[in-house]
Amino acid sequence: MNWRRPAAMAMGRGILLLASAAVAAAGGSAAAASDAALLRGQKIYERCAACHAIEANRTGPQHCGLFARKAGTAPGFDGYSKAMRDSGIVWDAKSLNIFLEDPIKVVPGTAMGYAGVKDPRERADLIAWLREATQPGKTCKLDQ
Repeated sequence: MNWRRPAAMAMGRGILLLASAAVAAAGGSAAAASDAALLRGQKIYERCAACHAIEANRTGPQHCGLFARKAGTAPGFDGYSKAMRDSGIVWDAKSLNIFLEDPIKVVPGTAMGYAGVKDPRERADLIAWLREATQPGKTCKLDQ
């Protein structure tokens, strides 16, 4: 795949390219669409980078290890609102899709003052990219 590793982008360590032999061997339109979706998702994540990074807590929590994590529990981040800590959300593609469409409506009282990603395709691309970019020990390192 020709998308940049998010930690390199977020941490300013330069651009690292990841390659997948299976995708290269497939060479079909589905592989190209997947690459295109990941590139779009990475570009959409730039909107998030004002407050978030993959490997570090900033104004918002790190995203490394996001999938299957309970909302309000990122390691070392203590800036969560009570509403987020008490939301009961466990992050997966479905919960992210719902939340990212309108965070303030989904978790009233959240400290995340972002209007959301309204376009369904943009949300799908962002979630696909996050799924790849936030795998601890594989594509990112958890900041403790």
